[in-house]
This record gives sequence, structure tokens and C-alpha cells, in this order.
Amino acid sequence: MGEVETEGGVLILKRIHVKYQLKAVEADRQTVERVHSVHAQSCPVYRSLQGAIAITTEWRLSTL
Repeated sequence: MGEVETEGGVLILKRIHVKYQLKAVEADRQTVERVHSVHAQSCPVYRSLQGAIAITTEWRLSTL
């Protein structure tokens, strides 16, 4: 989901919120938490945009 604002009559993307919906066994919950806490630093899109756009993430685990 993105949030847009107007600057000088131009629409500018200011914020992005990413929702991850994952399916895994409950035993993998700690792994998901660990990976989520560090994944952004290895993501080329996040690293490219982070200075210009506020990016937040959340995740939800659906257990198998």
C-alpha cells in the first residue's frame, strides 16, 4: 500500500507499507521473525528507495 501527497502540483509517493502473508508451520515462527528483522538490508528495492520514501513492513503467519 502506498500513500501519495501533492508537492507543487505533482503527486509524490511518500510512504509504502508492505504486508507479507506467509504460510508455514508454527515451528518456523522464530525463523520468520529473524528473517523479517534483517531482510530489508538485503533488498535492492528497499535500499534504493529508503532515502526518499518511508517504508514499513509487517507480516502475518498462517500456519499449515
